[in-house]
Amino acid sequence: MADVLDMAAVAALVGDPARANILCALLDGRGYAAGELAYAAHVSPQTASGHLAKLAQAKLITSTPAGRHRYFHLAGPHVAAMLESIMAVVATAPPRCKPPRIPDDMRAARMCYDHLAGRLGVALADTLQARGFVEFGNDGGVVTNAGDMFFSELGIDIAAARNGRRAFCRPCIDWSERKPHLAGAVGAALARHLFDLDWIARVRDKRVVTITPKGRLALVRTFGIALDDAHDHSAHRASA
Repeated sequence: MADVLDMAAVAALVGDPARANILCALLDGRGYAAGELAYAAHVSPQTASGHLAKLAQAKLITSTPAGRHRYFHLAGPHVAAMLESIMAVVATAPPRCKPPRIPDDMRAARMCYDHLAGRLGVALADTLQARGFVEFGNDGGVVTNAGDMFFSELGIDIAAARNGRRAFCRPCIDWSERKPHLAGAVGAALARHLFDLDWIARVRDKRVVTITPKGRLALVRTFGIALDDAHDHSAHRASA
Protein backbone atom coordinates (compact mmCIF):
# COMPACT_ATOMS: atom_id res chain seq x y z
CA MET A 1 0.00 0.00 0.00
CA ALA A 2 2.86 2.38 0.80
CA ASP A 3 4.31 1.81 -2.68
CA VAL A 4 0.97 2.71 -4.25
CA LEU A 5 0.75 5.90 -2.21
CA ASP A 6 4.32 6.84 -3.15
CA MET A 7 3.53 6.22 -6.82
CA ALA A 8 0.44 8.40 -6.55
CA ALA A 9 2.48 11.16 -4.90
CA VAL A 10 5.06 11.14 -7.70
CA ALA A 11 2.29 11.07 -10.31
CA ALA A 12 0.66 14.09 -8.66
CA LEU A 13 3.96 15.99 -8.79
CA VAL A 14 4.47 15.24 -12.46
CA GLY A 15 0.79 15.88 -13.21
CA ASP A 16 0.97 19.59 -12.42
CA PRO A 17 1.35 21.49 -15.76
CA ALA A 18 4.02 23.87 -14.45
CA ARG A 19 6.10 21.05 -12.93
CA ALA A 20 5.63 18.96 -16.09
CA ASN A 21 7.01 21.86 -18.13
CA ILE A 22 9.99 22.14 -15.80
CA LEU A 23 10.76 18.43 -16.02
CA CYS A 24 10.40 18.41 -19.81
CA ALA A 25 12.74 21.41 -20.08
CA LEU A 26 15.35 19.39 -18.16
CA LEU A 27 14.97 16.40 -20.50
CA ASP A 28 17.75 17.71 -22.74
CA GLY A 29 20.29 16.81 -20.06
CA ARG A 30 21.52 20.36 -19.49
CA GLY A 31 21.32 22.35 -16.25
CA TYR A 32 19.07 25.40 -16.02
CA ALA A 33 18.77 28.23 -13.53
CA ALA A 34 15.52 28.80 -11.65
CA GLY A 35 14.66 31.86 -13.74
CA GLU A 36 15.02 29.89 -16.98
CA LEU A 37 12.78 27.15 -15.64
CA ALA A 38 10.21 29.72 -14.49
CA TYR A 39 10.09 30.97 -18.08
CA ALA A 40 9.73 27.41 -19.41
CA ALA A 41 6.91 26.71 -16.96
CA HIS A 42 5.13 30.03 -17.66
CA VAL A 43 5.05 30.92 -13.96
CA SER A 44 6.60 33.58 -11.76
CA PRO A 45 10.05 32.99 -10.22
CA GLN A 46 8.45 32.71 -6.78
CA THR A 47 6.03 30.04 -7.98
CA ALA A 48 8.80 28.20 -9.79
CA SER A 49 10.86 28.17 -6.59
CA GLY A 50 8.06 26.32 -4.81
CA HIS A 51 7.75 23.79 -7.62
CA LEU A 52 11.51 23.20 -7.68
CA ALA A 53 11.54 22.61 -3.93
CA LYS A 54 8.82 19.96 -4.23
CA LEU A 55 10.58 18.22 -7.12
CA ALA A 56 13.87 18.24 -5.23
CA GLN A 57 12.22 16.86 -2.09
CA ALA A 58 10.84 13.98 -4.16
CA LYS A 59 14.35 13.42 -5.59
CA LEU A 60 13.18 14.00 -9.15
CA ILE A 61 15.71 16.81 -9.63
CA THR A 62 19.05 17.84 -8.17
CA SER A 63 20.88 21.16 -8.16
CA THR A 64 24.47 22.35 -8.17
CA PRO A 65 25.79 25.82 -7.29
CA ALA A 66 27.80 27.77 -9.88
CA GLY A 67 28.80 31.25 -8.77
CA ARG A 68 25.72 33.24 -7.86
CA HIS A 69 23.41 30.78 -9.58
CA ARG A 70 22.15 27.30 -8.86
CA TYR A 71 21.55 25.00 -11.79
CA PHE A 72 18.91 22.28 -11.76
CA HIS A 73 19.12 18.86 -13.46
CA LEU A 74 17.03 15.71 -13.59
CA ALA A 75 18.08 13.36 -10.81
CA GLY A 76 19.17 10.75 -13.32
CA PRO A 77 18.31 8.72 -16.41
CA HIS A 78 15.62 6.86 -14.47
CA VAL A 79 13.61 10.09 -14.20
CA ALA A 80 14.10 10.79 -17.91
CA ALA A 81 12.93 7.25 -18.72
CA MET A 82 9.80 7.80 -16.62
CA LEU A 83 8.98 11.03 -18.46
CA GLU A 84 9.58 9.49 -21.88
CA SER A 85 7.37 6.53 -20.93
CA ILE A 86 4.56 8.88 -19.95
CA MET A 87 4.94 10.68 -23.30
CA ALA A 88 4.74 7.33 -25.10
CA VAL A 89 1.44 6.61 -23.33
CA VAL A 90 0.12 10.10 -24.11
CA ALA A 91 0.91 9.53 -27.80
CA THR A 92 -1.74 6.77 -27.85
CA ALA A 93 -4.22 8.54 -25.53
CA PRO A 94 -7.67 9.82 -26.52
CA PRO A 95 -7.57 13.01 -28.64
CA ARG A 96 -8.42 15.34 -25.77
CA CYS A 97 -5.32 14.13 -23.90
CA LYS A 98 -2.92 14.35 -26.79
CA PRO A 99 -0.32 17.12 -27.01
CA PRO A 100 -0.28 19.52 -29.99
CA ARG A 101 1.32 18.33 -33.22
CA ILE A 102 4.97 17.48 -32.68
CA PRO A 103 7.18 20.10 -34.35
CA ASP A 104 9.19 18.74 -37.27
CA ASP A 105 12.53 19.61 -35.67
CA MET A 106 11.61 17.79 -32.44
CA ARG A 107 10.50 14.75 -34.39
CA ALA A 108 13.65 14.74 -36.54
CA ALA A 109 16.28 14.71 -33.77
CA ARG A 110 16.31 15.65 -30.11
CA MET A 111 17.95 14.73 -26.82
CA CYS A 112 16.29 12.26 -24.46
CA TYR A 113 18.28 13.27 -21.38
CA ASP A 114 21.77 12.19 -22.53
CA HIS A 115 21.05 10.08 -25.60
CA LEU A 116 19.58 10.72 -29.05
CA ALA A 117 15.90 10.39 -29.84
CA GLY A 118 13.53 11.20 -32.67
CA ARG A 119 13.99 9.87 -36.18
CA LEU A 120 17.76 10.17 -35.89
CA GLY A 121 17.91 8.19 -32.64
CA VAL A 122 15.60 5.48 -33.98
CA ALA A 123 17.53 5.27 -37.27
CA LEU A 124 20.81 4.81 -35.39
CA ALA A 125 19.28 2.04 -33.27
CA ASP A 126 17.78 0.35 -36.35
CA THR A 127 21.14 0.39 -38.14
CA LEU A 128 23.06 -0.93 -35.15
CA GLN A 129 20.58 -3.79 -34.79
CA ALA A 130 20.44 -4.57 -38.53
CA ARG A 131 24.23 -4.83 -38.67
CA GLY A 132 24.35 -7.08 -35.62
CA PHE A 133 26.19 -4.58 -33.41
CA VAL A 134 23.43 -4.25 -30.81
CA GLU A 135 20.69 -6.64 -29.78
CA PHE A 136 17.58 -5.53 -27.87
CA GLY A 137 15.50 -7.80 -25.65
CA ASN A 138 12.40 -7.23 -23.56
CA ASP A 139 14.44 -6.37 -20.50
CA GLY A 140 17.54 -4.70 -21.92
CA GLY A 141 20.14 -4.87 -24.62
CA VAL A 142 23.66 -6.06 -25.35
CA VAL A 143 26.56 -4.95 -27.54
CA THR A 144 27.87 -7.89 -29.55
CA ASN A 145 31.53 -8.68 -30.22
CA ALA A 146 31.13 -7.13 -33.67
CA GLY A 147 29.58 -4.11 -31.96
CA ASP A 148 32.55 -3.79 -29.63
CA MET A 149 34.83 -3.61 -32.66
CA PHE A 150 32.57 -1.12 -34.47
CA PHE A 151 32.34 1.28 -31.53
CA SER A 152 36.07 0.98 -30.90
CA GLU A 153 36.83 1.83 -34.54
CA LEU A 154 34.46 4.79 -34.28
CA GLY A 155 36.44 6.03 -31.27
CA ILE A 156 34.03 5.18 -28.45
CA ASP A 157 35.43 3.62 -25.28
CA ILE A 158 32.99 0.75 -24.78
CA ALA A 159 34.99 -0.65 -21.85
CA ALA A 160 34.46 2.58 -19.91
CA ALA A 161 30.73 2.50 -20.67
CA ARG A 162 30.52 -1.15 -19.64
CA ASN A 163 32.29 -0.51 -16.33
CA GLY A 164 30.04 2.37 -15.30
CA ARG A 165 27.36 2.17 -12.63
CA ARG A 166 24.35 2.81 -14.88
CA ALA A 167 22.58 0.42 -17.25
CA PHE A 168 25.02 -0.42 -20.03
CA CYS A 169 22.73 -0.83 -23.03
CA ARG A 170 18.96 -0.70 -23.25
CA PRO A 171 16.16 0.23 -25.63
CA CYS A 172 14.10 3.32 -24.84
CA ILE A 173 10.73 3.62 -26.59
CA ASP A 174 10.66 6.84 -28.58
CA TRP A 175 7.41 8.67 -27.83
CA SER A 176 7.19 10.35 -31.25
CA GLU A 177 8.31 7.38 -33.38
CA ARG A 178 6.96 4.58 -31.14
CA LYS A 179 10.06 2.51 -31.81
CA PRO A 180 13.15 2.06 -29.62
CA HIS A 181 16.19 4.27 -29.69
CA LEU A 182 19.47 3.43 -27.95
CA ALA A 183 19.75 4.42 -24.29
CA GLY A 184 21.97 3.50 -21.36
CA ALA A 185 25.69 4.17 -21.12
CA VAL A 186 26.22 3.15 -24.76
CA GLY A 187 23.54 5.53 -26.03
CA ALA A 188 25.02 8.38 -23.98
CA ALA A 189 28.56 7.62 -25.20
CA LEU A 190 27.39 7.56 -28.83
CA ALA A 191 25.62 10.92 -28.48
CA ARG A 192 28.65 12.52 -26.82
CA HIS A 193 30.93 11.22 -29.55
CA LEU A 194 28.74 12.55 -32.36
CA PHE A 195 28.76 15.97 -30.65
CA ASP A 196 32.54 15.80 -30.28
CA LEU A 197 32.90 14.95 -33.97
CA ASP A 198 30.69 17.94 -34.85
CA TRP A 199 28.27 15.66 -36.72
CA ILE A 200 25.39 17.02 -34.64
CA ALA A 201 24.85 20.20 -32.63
CA ARG A 202 22.48 21.45 -29.97
CA VAL A 203 19.96 24.23 -30.48
CA ARG A 204 19.96 26.86 -27.76
CA ASP A 205 17.15 26.53 -25.19
CA LYS A 206 15.69 23.48 -26.91
CA ARG A 207 15.97 19.71 -26.81
CA VAL A 208 16.35 19.81 -30.58
CA VAL A 209 19.53 18.51 -32.19
CA THR A 210 20.61 19.53 -35.70
CA ILE A 211 22.73 17.58 -38.14
CA THR A 212 25.66 19.60 -39.48
CA PRO A 213 26.72 19.46 -43.14
CA LYS A 214 29.75 17.46 -42.04
CA GLY A 215 27.44 15.16 -40.10
CA ARG A 216 25.11 14.54 -43.03
CA LEU A 217 27.94 13.08 -45.06
CA ALA A 218 29.42 11.16 -42.15
CA LEU A 219 26.09 9.64 -41.08
CA VAL A 220 25.46 8.38 -44.59
CA ARG A 221 29.00 6.97 -44.82
CA THR A 222 29.08 5.40 -41.36
CA PHE A 223 25.47 4.41 -40.67
CA GLY A 224 23.69 4.69 -44.02
CA ILE A 225 21.38 7.32 -42.49
CA ALA A 226 20.06 10.27 -44.48
CA LEU A 227 17.16 12.09 -42.82
CA ASP A 228 15.13 13.82 -45.52
CA ASP A 229 14.48 16.84 -43.30
CA ALA A 230 17.96 17.31 -41.78
CA HIS A 231 18.30 20.94 -40.76
CA ASP A 232 20.64 23.41 -42.40
CA HIS A 233 23.79 24.83 -40.88
CA SER A 234 22.10 28.10 -39.91
CA ALA A 235 20.53 26.32 -36.96
CA HIS A 236 23.96 24.94 -36.06
CA ARG A 237 25.40 28.47 -36.02
CA ALA A 238 22.51 29.68 -33.86
CA SER A 239 23.41 27.13 -31.19
CA ALA A 240 27.01 28.36 -30.88
